[in-house]
Amino acid sequence: MVQQRPDGTLELVNDEAFVIVKAAPRRSEKYGETVCCAALDTAGNWVRLYPVSFRQLADAQRFKRWDHIRYRWSKPKLSQDKRSESRRVDPNSIEILNELRAADRNPLLQRCVVTSLVKEFEAGRSLALLKAEILKFWCEPRSEDDIKKEDQLLVQMRAQNDLFAPTAPLPTGSCPYSFKYRFRDDDGVHEGTCQDWETEQTFLKRRRELGNDQDALDWMMKMFGVTYPNKGMALAMGTHRYRAEQWLINGIVRLDAVPQLSLL
Repeated sequence: MVQQRPDGTLELVNDEAFVIVKAAPRRSEKYGETVCCAALDTAGNWVRLYPVSFRQLADAQRFKRWDHIRYRWSKPKLSQDKRSESRRVDPNSIEILNELRAADRNPLLQRCVVTSLVKEFEAGRSLALLKAEILKFWCEPRSEDDIKKEDQLLVQMRAQNDLFAPTAPLPTGSCPYSFKYRFRDDDGVHEGTCQDWETEQTFLKRRRELGNDQDALDWMMKMFGVTYPNKGMALAMGTHRYRAEQWLINGIVRLDAVPQLSLL
C-alpha cells in the first residue's frame, strides 16, 4: 500500500513507481556519480527520483527502464528543488519488484501523453511525455574540452571506490557526440539535446559492434531519425532545475500509435 505524505511534513514515506528514463550520470561531491530518473507512480503521476548512486546500490537494486520499484522518499528543500514531482530517495530502501510487461507499457504511457509543454508548465508540472512531430534528428560532435572534462569526471568517479560498497560498471569513456532533435508540438518548433543515458550507451555499444564511428552514427540516424518516428515515439521532457521555463529532452521512448476504431 502506497503511503501518502501529509502536507508540510518531511518524513520518509513509501512509494512505488515504474522507471521510464535514466539521465546520464553526473558527478556529485556528496554522492559520487548519480543519476536522475523519471518514473510513473502507480497512479500514473510523474515523479523525479534522485540522487541515485548506482555504485552504492547492491546488484539486486540496480534498476533499469521499465522496472517496477519500491522506495522511500522525502521532499527536497525548496531552496534546492521547487519542482513538485521531485523525490529525494533513500538509496538503501530501493527494491525491484518486477519488470513491467511489454504488453502493459504502451497503455501506461498513453495515459500521460501531452502535446503542449506550455500547458504543462502553467499547470505546475515539470515532467511530461510529449507527443510531437519529429522534424529532424542529427548527431553533433562534442568539443574536445567537453569530452576531456567528462573523461576526467569518469576517472574521479572510479577513484571514489569504497571497499565495502559494490562497484557498478561505468563507461570507459565519454560519448563524443550529442544527439539532437528538432520537433513541433502545439506550441511551435523547438530544438533540444537528448540527455538520455541509454541513447549515449546505445551509440557506444553500436560503435564497439560495428568497429567505427561512422557506421555507428549511420545506424543511430536510421534508428532514431527514421525508424522510431515512423513506428511511433515520444519525448520524455523535464524542466531545468534552475531555469524553470526551460524544458530538456530527458529521454526517447517508443510509443505505438493507438489504432482508430472504425465505425463501419
